[in-house]
Amino acid sequence: MNQSAFEKYLSVKIETASQADLIVMLYDGATKFLRLALGAMEKGNTEAANNNLIRAQDIIAELAGTLNPEAGEIAQNLMLLYDYMYRRLVEANINKSSGPVEEVIEIFGRLREAWSEVARQVKSLEAGVS
Repeated sequence: MNQSAFEKYLSVKIETASQADLIVMLYDGATKFLRLALGAMEKGNTEAANNNLIRAQDIIAELAGTLNPEAGEIAQNLMLLYDYMYRRLVEANINKSSGPVEEVIEIFGRLREAWSEVARQVKSLEAGVS
């Protein structure tokens, strides 16, 4: 698939995704950058590690920024969790430590699983309504 076709596919996928699907995509993107950061750390490439950690932090900031405070306790707990993950990645970047990165990958995995289930349930409900 050439780049233009891939970009069109990705654009359509994003434009037609549910909110839960978009969150899953963001979790996947952050996890990808964190895995790239770990690989760069293993190779001693501090610049690549830094860049990938910052990209993951940007995604976390985006996730936190889209939370609706009126959603109550769930939104507040997610905000605390996003803040914690963000701070752990800052710590990882400063200390060039893989432990915090691995921890955040694990947290993203659990969150992704939950949001993926939400997305499946939403699709199931929408299919039942049609």
